[in-house]
Amino acid sequence: MSTLKRSAAAWLALIGLFLFSQPSESRAQSRAGSEAKNFQNPVLWEDLADIDIIRVGDAFYYSASNMHYSPGAPLLRSYDLVHWEYVGHSIPVLDFSPAYDLHGGRAYVGGSWASFLGYRKSEKTFYWGGCIGFKKTHIFTAPAAEGPWTRKAILDNCYYDAGLLIDDDDTMYVAYGNTTIHVAQLSSDAKHEVKTQVVFRTPPGIGVLEGSRFYKVNGNYYIFTTRPANAEYVLRSTTGPFGPYEIRPLLVGASSPVPGAGVPHQGGIVQTPKGDWYYMAFTDAFPGGRIPVLAPLKWGADGWPAVGLVENAWQSSYPMPSVETDHRPDTTGARIELFQARTLGPEWEWNHNPDTTSYSLGHGLTLRAATVTDDLYAARNTLTHRIVGPTSTATISIDCSHMGDGDRTGLALFRDSSAWIGVVRDAGKLRVVMRNDITMDEHWNTKSTGTDIASVPTDKQHIWLRAAADIRPGAGHTATFSYSTDGVTFRPLGVPFVLSNSWQFFMGYRFGIFNYATAKLGGSVEVTSFQLTTP
Repeated sequence: MSTLKRSAAAWLALIGLFLFSQPSESRAQSRAGSEAKNFQNPVLWEDLADIDIIRVGDAFYYSASNMHYSPGAPLLRSYDLVHWEYVGHSIPVLDFSPAYDLHGGRAYVGGSWASFLGYRKSEKTFYWGGCIGFKKTHIFTAPAAEGPWTRKAILDNCYYDAGLLIDDDDTMYVAYGNTTIHVAQLSSDAKHEVKTQVVFRTPPGIGVLEGSRFYKVNGNYYIFTTRPANAEYVLRSTTGPFGPYEIRPLLVGASSPVPGAGVPHQGGIVQTPKGDWYYMAFTDAFPGGRIPVLAPLKWGADGWPAVGLVENAWQSSYPMPSVETDHRPDTTGARIELFQARTLGPEWEWNHNPDTTSYSLGHGLTLRAATVTDDLYAARNTLTHRIVGPTSTATISIDCSHMGDGDRTGLALFRDSSAWIGVVRDAGKLRVVMRNDITMDEHWNTKSTGTDIASVPTDKQHIWLRAAADIRPGAGHTATFSYSTDGVTFRPLGVPFVLSNSWQFFMGYRFGIFNYATAKLGGSVEVTSFQLTTP
């Protein structure tokens, strides 16, 4: 057996041992968690912002922003509001301009954000809509959350931070806007705007309102809006979708259940099959991003909602929602991906659209160098995975035997300030390298392509690369890098990388798997496994 095959076999054996022994405890914890009387916030420690949440039958669906990552608008499903699993994306490909292909430009912090999700019972159809590039609103539909999703319409109005309401008579309305809140009525086929009208102008004492979510409850119309990033306000009309609307605060300056994180805001409400209401919001938790927290919501006799805060604090624990389900995905323990399927799971997203001719799946993930560059931000086919907080570790196993001279491959901590550990080939020789100081400016142009700060030569063609990240909210948290030539013993490389906790990039850090050429195309690598572990 070759050295490469022995290493791969050893790695797979370790995976099997891990799955057989350690997860038994995780499975037990999962069963205990499923039977627990309380849940813990955050319900997901992952970057999933601008929440819209609905219920279809006994299933809850959650739509989130993912900006320039492709496919766009990730969708998750739950049967109890606490245990969630990725099921699809509402935007199959970001075909809005060549910049989303990294051709003639780039689209960082563009793409899908603050969009709406709805379900039209008369058609048995899911609807997603969002404004792209502050210009036009794209609407996609699907018979199921898993897809297939197709574009239904492009409207000439930008429904900024939009919420969808499908009224009792099946008429579709969209609430949207920044400070000046509008309501638009759509045609019966949702392909045209019938009319739009200003329904509320935010008083100067409140400031900016956006992030609309539109509901009808007990005959009244409600638009939930956020004042970024420290308050949530509710508009109410008792006379119809076009108002007039009154306003009351839902929460102002509430303490987060996540130490160091911001005020929960900009979320959606949903009712369980038993009639209970919940509010899911996000809390700013950079460097990890914006993560969801859940709390019960009650309606007062006066028709106004109230969140279950205690002394203006969102609690770290609440009673589990009363739902009847046996479907609770196990999200504990290790997550291992061997890339044996012909398609990627919905938890994966590319940085911009991938070059589909330059990667393949089924026997590992083969990444053929798709770009000649020395700029990670300009390289196509960087595959990303959200980091799970508060700390997690990603390990990839990679076959470098078909790299070309000048090629760079590896595992990155990916954001507007990035670092990576990887393998480089120059003059026929391989080295394991840590590079940091890869940065963007305020316009998301590359400011620095980085510096190699540590390097060791290797004669091994199968390398394991590891990144461990601490994404607890606040400044000074770090990621560390290490490598192995046998999949067992890992050696640290370089220095701890300090993660940026600025909010301006909006998205949090991700693990990124990349392969690009600095000299010429033709080389490739095979990623044989990805493992994500949490403490």
